[in-house]
This record gives sequence, structure tokens and C-alpha cells, in this order.
Amino acid sequence: MGILKSEIIKSIYNSQKENNLFGKWIVFADIQKLFEKHQEKFEISKIGESENNNPIYQFKIGSGKKKILLWSQMHGNESTGTKALFDLFNCFSNNVNDKVNSILDECTLIFIPMVNPDGAKAYTRVNAHSIDLNRDAVDRKAKESKILRTVLDDFKPQFCFNLHDQRTIFGVEGTKNPATISFLAPSEEVSRAITKGRKETMNVIVAMNSSLQTMIPNHIGRYSDEFYPTATGDNFQKLGYNTILIESGHYPNDYNREVSREYTFYSILQGLYHITTENDFSNEEGYFNIPNNDKIFYDIIHRYPNPDNDEAFQYKDLIIEDKLVSKLEKVEEEILNGKVGHHEIVFERPKN
Repeated sequence: MGILKSEIIKSIYNSQKENNLFGKWIVFADIQKLFEKHQEKFEISKIGESENNNPIYQFKIGSGKKKILLWSQMHGNESTGTKALFDLFNCFSNNVNDKVNSILDECTLIFIPMVNPDGAKAYTRVNAHSIDLNRDAVDRKAKESKILRTVLDDFKPQFCFNLHDQRTIFGVEGTKNPATISFLAPSEEVSRAITKGRKETMNVIVAMNSSLQTMIPNHIGRYSDEFYPTATGDNFQKLGYNTILIESGHYPNDYNREVSREYTFYSILQGLYHITTENDFSNEEGYFNIPNNDKIFYDIIHRYPNPDNDEAFQYKDLIIEDKLVSKLEKVEEEILNGKVGHHEIVFERPKN
């Protein structure tokens, strides 16, 4: 298993991070400004339009036989993967490292950095017609779903990377650590059988997990492999296109998802490098050693002398006057025993 040394990829990230992208609200205009500097190395083309007639683009690079499709922001308010992709684009455009360049010799890569530009603008999970694109893989009612499927059918990739953000509620089972990155090899049907395709997907995930564990040990989880019959990853996996789900999550005090962006970048780069250097993906050993995601967190918990009075709060992101605002809302939760707050405020019993 070819694992990139942490000091090497950290150095690459620090020099190639795309500083023009920051925070959680990333819209098409933000990424469009960056297209010009990548035109020399990438084949950048418009592949369709959203329901509100906003353009959807793909970036293509590489000349190798191994074909990989990566996409981000099919949920408009999940932008960490998009930022990480543009960090990666800088690496390829700037010929930053021989090992990184080897990816382009062995692989042909297609990226769709923003599948849902309408949802990105409105900062919503769904598209302009309130369709969750990640549950539209069968009916394909949305224009955006049709575009993604057309690219898949035409390109026929060996591997796919499906990039999402997960909520701050998730921790790593058996710890009190937030799940900063979670992985999944999606199920192909309700029994969750370990098929050849799932084994190959798991094999790549094991390499990514091995790399991250050297940098943020015990902050990596495994997303539930419950079968969702209309979900994108489940259906692409079932069609024979090995689909790796990366869920970018919370890191302490990282509400702008800038730290998790960094580890998302490492995950993608390590995954691509593993695919580049390996030809046998049949060994999935180690995948099920990755702890499950565990729903144990709230953003804030108020602790009182009587635990029955404890209160939990979550941030809700809203667009107000063209700005992203995080509003704290109380969660109706009767029992907080065993739950953890990213921040906890303890109210002591008053002294007499």
C-alpha cells in the first residue's frame, strides 16, 4: 500500500491551498473566478445548466487508463469538498510534486466541482425545485441529476469520489472525538453484501484511513452503510462504478470547515495516489476496523446541578441580507446522558 508521507502532503497543502475560497458558503461566482488559472492544464467545459439555468462545469485532466470521476456540492450547502478540489487543482496546475504528477500519468480524472449551483447560491441542501439530488439517482427528475448520470455513463469510471459534508452531531464510536472525516463504501442492496465492487471501494478507503490516522488519530469514522434505494452512491456502486463517499465533518472550533477541508484534501490526494500505484484492490482488510459514526454531539450543552434540566443547542445556518449567519436553536431532547457538547457551559448550584 503506497501511503504518502504526512510531512510531504502537509507541505503540499500549505503551499497550494486556494486562499480565494474560505468558509462554508461557496457559490458558483466564487469558483468561476478561478477557472482562468487552470485553463492551461485542464480541459474545462460546460456540461449543462441547472434548473435556474446556472452553468455546470467539469474539469478534465490526465492521460492514464484508470478513470476516476469526482464531484462535490450536489448538496448546495456542503462545500468543504469543493474547496479541497480547488486546492488539488492548484497542485496539478503547478506541477508541485513528482508523485502527484504520477497520478496524471496513470489516471484520467473528471471533476464536477459544483453539481448544484442553485442550492449553493441559496445555501440549501436541495436544488431550485426542492429535489435532493442525492435521492434522485433513480427517477432523475432534476436536470442536475441527468447531467451527472450522463457524465457517468459516457466516462465509465473505475472509481468515483462523492464529496459531502456531515453535521456536527457525529462523533467517532468509542471516543469523545468529533468525526472530522467519515468514509463509506455504499451498499448495493438491502442485505449490504460485500460484493467485489464494495471490496475494491473499501480497499481505497483503507489507504485513506491509514494516512489520516497518522495525522488525526481517532477522528475518522465510518458512515452507516444502510442501503438507500434512490441514493446516488448506492446506485452508482450497484451499476459497477466503485463509489467512495467522503463526509467532511467537524473538528474542534472549526465551524468554517477549514481544518476539515485540509483533511478532505489529504483524503482525496491519498485515494488518488493509491489508485495510481495499485492494481489489485481485492483486499478490504481493515475497513471494518474503522469505528462507526456515533450521534453523540450537540454544538452547545448547558449543564445544571440537576441533570434533568440540562439543555442542548445546535447552530442553524441561514442567509440573512446576503450573509451566512449561524443561529443557535434549542433542541428538544429530554435525556442528555451520554451526550457531549462541542462546548459545554456548567451552571453550578448557588452557594448559600
